[in-house]
Amino acid sequence: MKPVTHRIPGLVLTDHVFTVPLDHARPKGPKIEVFAREVVAPGKEKQKLPWLVFFQGGPGFGSPRPGDSSGWIKRALQDYRVLLLDDRGTGRSTPVTFQTLANLKSPRAVADYLKHFRADAIVRDAELIRRVLVGKKEKWTLLGQSYGGWCIFNYLSAAPEGVKEAIVIGGIPSITRPAEDIYRASYPRVREKNRLYFERFPGDQQRAQEIAAHLAANKVMLPAGGELSVRRFQQLGMDLGMSDGAAKIHFMLDEAFVHTGGGRRALNHNFLRSFENGQSFDTNPIFAILHEAIYGQGAATRWAAQRVRPEFPEFDYAPGKPFLFTGEMIYPWMFEDYACLKPLREAADLLAEFEDWPMLYDLRVLRKNTVPVAAATYYNDMYVDREHSEETARQVPGIKLWITSEYEHNALRADGEKLLGRLLGMLHGEI
Repeated sequence: MKPVTHRIPGLVLTDHVFTVPLDHARPKGPKIEVFAREVVAPGKEKQKLPWLVFFQGGPGFGSPRPGDSSGWIKRALQDYRVLLLDDRGTGRSTPVTFQTLANLKSPRAVADYLKHFRADAIVRDAELIRRVLVGKKEKWTLLGQSYGGWCIFNYLSAAPEGVKEAIVIGGIPSITRPAEDIYRASYPRVREKNRLYFERFPGDQQRAQEIAAHLAANKVMLPAGGELSVRRFQQLGMDLGMSDGAAKIHFMLDEAFVHTGGGRRALNHNFLRSFENGQSFDTNPIFAILHEAIYGQGAATRWAAQRVRPEFPEFDYAPGKPFLFTGEMIYPWMFEDYACLKPLREAADLLAEFEDWPMLYDLRVLRKNTVPVAAATYYNDMYVDREHSEETARQVPGIKLWITSEYEHNALRADGEKLLGRLLGMLHGEI
């Protein structure tokens, strides 16, 4: 497909579509498409600029759709030609949804298909694109946010010859630990975020208990289908690790009930719509079905978050007990409560039991790393354990690590121009 270029104020955007193998080990096998959007500052279209490719957080989310020259993109365009990559299965890259997966004949076929949508395949796609856009002998700069950091560390393992330098923001993964270790570290961090939330909004503990009690006593259906259960309500806590997340949850709870006459109360339709719109498991099923698989290396994950949870009984709801939200944990029951995940339940179980996940990181290669890396790690990050990130950084030479308590996990979105500027300064010896 011929690239298409269009302009918006402050940006020149060119759409690229690439055909890649579903399985890079079988280059003549089935093909999928990968979409990437080139971004350059007006007036620089013809200049020979270095390339910076962006790997999005997730897994299962497409790259940003910029509406203007602001945030981290504004800073990046001072020096680079940016490529916003839609990871395979996301955005315009042969999307994975319950609709597209319905074309496959069986849960086994769905599971086998989705085995090819982890970081290793994303990196192989990026390398193919690099050779086409940049040239076989030219290297490019990597920028990864959250799960994008998982992709970068896989890149440094599998194809460091294609990388000039790398920037990792809130996304240094553990390269050796199993999924169980990840969740044993995660539950206490989420518990602490709950404590801070209810300390800031003390009236919300009673309101959360009222909502949970109502859901326990009544079957409440969401506007687009699926049941709002207590356990699904607890998943509002996914936002607690963002700088604006606590306020977002508070104002949602603040309008939870309406009076319907005769002294009766019901959950506000507007609350139900806001709740539904705030969750992306239905629209981005890769996030649910492959989330634990990003920790799978030569072993099955077997619903690790669910198996570890009994070690933290404070998260189990009971009337009169302090209410706690959960965080970035995926549970098997989600494939019952989320309407668009229901058809994927059997495939999800098959992937949870799959034992032969390829290794994502080559420790021997990483210990010899020569690619310059600048990384920001958040001191209180709810999603990526700081100690695990530091553990990895100690094993990989060439990393300049900035640990900060100034930001939460959404810093690239909230203050991207300043954040990226600092990391570029670190990378180039200016800081």
